[in-house]
Amino acid sequence: MALPLRSEVDVNYTWNLTDLCKNDEEAKEKCVALKEEIQAFNSKFEGNLNDVDTAVDAIDAYRSLLEQLVVVSTYSSLKLSSDQSDAEAQKLSSVVGTTSTIFSTETSFLTSDLLSKEEDFLTQIKENKEEYTGYIDHLLRFKPYQLDPKVEKALASFSNVFSGPYELYLKTKLLDLDFGSFTVDGKEYPLSYLSFEGELESHRDEEVRRTAFRQFSDVLRKYEHTTAATYDLHLKKEKAEADLRGFDSVIDYLLHDQEVPRELYDRQIDTIMKDLAPHMRRYAKLLQKENNIEHMKFEDLKISLDPDSEPEITIDESRKYILDGLSVMGEDYINMINRSYDERWIDFVSNKGKSTGAFCSSPYGVHPYILITWTSLMEEVFVLAHELGHAGHFYNANRENNIFDTRPSLYFIEAPSTLNEMLMANHLLKTSDNDKFKRWVISSIISRTYYHNFVTHLLEAAYQREVYKMVDNYETVTAADLNRIKREVLEEFWGDDVEITEGAELTWMRQPHYYMGLYPYTYSAGLTISTEVSKRILNEGQPAVDDWLEVLKLGGKKNAVELAKHAGVDITTSEPLDNTINYIGELIDELEKLS
Repeated sequence: MALPLRSEVDVNYTWNLTDLCKNDEEAKEKCVALKEEIQAFNSKFEGNLNDVDTAVDAIDAYRSLLEQLVVVSTYSSLKLSSDQSDAEAQKLSSVVGTTSTIFSTETSFLTSDLLSKEEDFLTQIKENKEEYTGYIDHLLRFKPYQLDPKVEKALASFSNVFSGPYELYLKTKLLDLDFGSFTVDGKEYPLSYLSFEGELESHRDEEVRRTAFRQFSDVLRKYEHTTAATYDLHLKKEKAEADLRGFDSVIDYLLHDQEVPRELYDRQIDTIMKDLAPHMRRYAKLLQKENNIEHMKFEDLKISLDPDSEPEITIDESRKYILDGLSVMGEDYINMINRSYDERWIDFVSNKGKSTGAFCSSPYGVHPYILITWTSLMEEVFVLAHELGHAGHFYNANRENNIFDTRPSLYFIEAPSTLNEMLMANHLLKTSDNDKFKRWVISSIISRTYYHNFVTHLLEAAYQREVYKMVDNYETVTAADLNRIKREVLEEFWGDDVEITEGAELTWMRQPHYYMGLYPYTYSAGLTISTEVSKRILNEGQPAVDDWLEVLKLGGKKNAVELAKHAGVDITTSEPLDNTINYIGELIDELEKLS
């Protein structure tokens, strides 16, 4: 059965975007009004920041423009995520993209003009309006890499063009690729990104799973050169800007914005590749044994240890599980979760053209929105809890801070989301005395929480680091290069215990994260923090929860090291990462005993 059109799904399980804009027409009207305000801002303030009071007024006005742009941009982005084939959503995206470019171009002078001032002038701005301390400090961190104002304006005017590779990638992935269907034992299975990643890659029937993987990979391969060329354009853009701004490498350029030293980035990748691999190879062998697989292959790694013990669950039933599991977070947090269901902040449905995976978007001044594709498997409760972790984070941060101070370092961004997964698992283990269900929960922690964040995304990070080495040598990256690097990383991690099947090397084509800077490694970084915090909550109770809620409210007012320290975790040492890897090993020990 083919996926339904967006117009055919149950609207009660789609998100309600009217809290952002009533409709597309209102969004377009907001863009027109915003462009006029941007021009007025430029005319009033460019070249006129002669005193502190005027500078503060300019930042106030810029802040208002940014808040308005975030709302209309989010509306457009979510409309397109609902259905990439929607022609009207594509047109609106173009209108909003143009508005965003005008905003970037016509406001770029503010940063240049402020950074041309003496540091004493900027200190007086902070004294005049203390809440802009973070904004000014952020500017000062970038002062050594700031370019001539005309160059900055020129770069800003190309922002729409620079986002082109990512948009091309999404169009290829979600609109051009047609995976068709396949038949096993007389039953036809429709194949798409949503069906493969949502169900078929973990299908309990070996022939169904492997046939799906083979056909999925065969179709991907037809587009490998186009996708590689698209990615290469993005990499060249990053390298050009890194060079222009005087960074030694693209990695240093991308880490600078995260306020993370190279040591923390490299440690996360190197330690997991070396120390986690033996544990995960044991887990692969356990999967092989329990599922009676003669020869373990790459496409078998996502299967359940015990599919018979995984309950099916409806969307409505998921609410009780999540409310019970996250009740430790307190009344305000629970109220946020209830609102997300009641006010349709979540898009659950499956339809043609919908973006894959799951994400949370948290526009400042409104409320979070979550995209997920519900498959009725209990695993989706963990996915939804993960995204509600992002929602709860920015629900708190946005209320407590101005728009400049809401977002923490990317290094920390996955800690609140993965903590929710840990809390859910701890709750399910505590409230059940059924050994089979406990085994399923523990295996879900491994396969869903740790495999996804500590293996899938970490292997992406290891691959990404090798790609950037080529980029820093000014090499053009081809499909053959990307396939080779991805295969080498997979083979290094899994060794002889898992056959890296032909087609496994193409998994680099599936992830949008490569267009988002050094994002992949941050999943394991966040989960390292959240594993330690979840232990604190188990052992200490309310004081640990209170510390965590304070961290959520801090938003981006502190860097990743400071935020983790506030939660009781010292990430300047290797201890939290070593503890997390040991904990994964203990979970696998427990699985082996229960099996």
